[in-house]
Amino acid sequence: MDKFKSIFKQDKSIIGMIHLKALPGTPMYTFNSSYIIEEALKEAKIYKKAGIDAIMIENMHDVPYLKVGVGHEVSTLMTLIAYLIKQDTNLPVGIQILAGANKEALAVAKSSSIDFIRAEGFVFAHTADEGIIEAQAGELLRYRKQIDADSIAIFTDIKKKHSSHAITHDISVLDTAKAAQFFLSDGVIITGNHTGMAASIDELKVLKDQIEIPVLVGSGITIDNVKDYFPLCSAMIVGSHFKEQGFWKNELSYERVSRFMNVLKG
Repeated sequence: MDKFKSIFKQDKSIIGMIHLKALPGTPMYTFNSSYIIEEALKEAKIYKKAGIDAIMIENMHDVPYLKVGVGHEVSTLMTLIAYLIKQDTNLPVGIQILAGANKEALAVAKSSSIDFIRAEGFVFAHTADEGIIEAQAGELLRYRKQIDADSIAIFTDIKKKHSSHAITHDISVLDTAKAAQFFLSDGVIITGNHTGMAASIDELKVLKDQIEIPVLVGSGITIDNVKDYFPLCSAMIVGSHFKEQGFWKNELSYERVSRFMNVLKG
């Protein structure tokens, strides 16, 4: 909790997602690097103007995702974008690199002086679209120590969306969260089953009462349900709802972000 409080100025923070345009070397790559950077910075300015608490970048357009590893052409451009967003906004900034490229994300965070990463596959294996994602906690935290990046928080998905958890079906969300806590996660993220799908209120209530690290909601937050989730978590990562028509591929809407923040903090 101390690391969370050192990053976020609010007890309940809203983290706005920037889905970067497809990056070099990926099948959907179309635009040059200058355009990708300009679009990311434009969205960061929209978030800042609308009063968002923090920003996170993600390579969601890089489908189909590689499992765990990504090329230097991806991580280097994400480093530059992260650095520029941090300098332009002076907000807490985080990163996720799909799929399961947690070590690369930590390297980017260290090099760009941003604040946190979102890691999948921290504890327990699961089967995702990309294949079997192994648990990485031991290697990842040792790497964080080696590169002197202890100030960077690692928030970890549990029972991650877009994944099968049949092998660990007998391990509850609470048991998974307790394992993440024991393995020194800085906070756990729970989601619905798919992008834009709401997380379980009942699961959140259980986690809030029984684990000591921050709980973040990673999908499905909208202007209509945010006040239901607000008392149950430390932060909410919002992406799809802030886009035109509430669809993640569409343009970021200042009006949707501003209205959401006004409702929440008004």
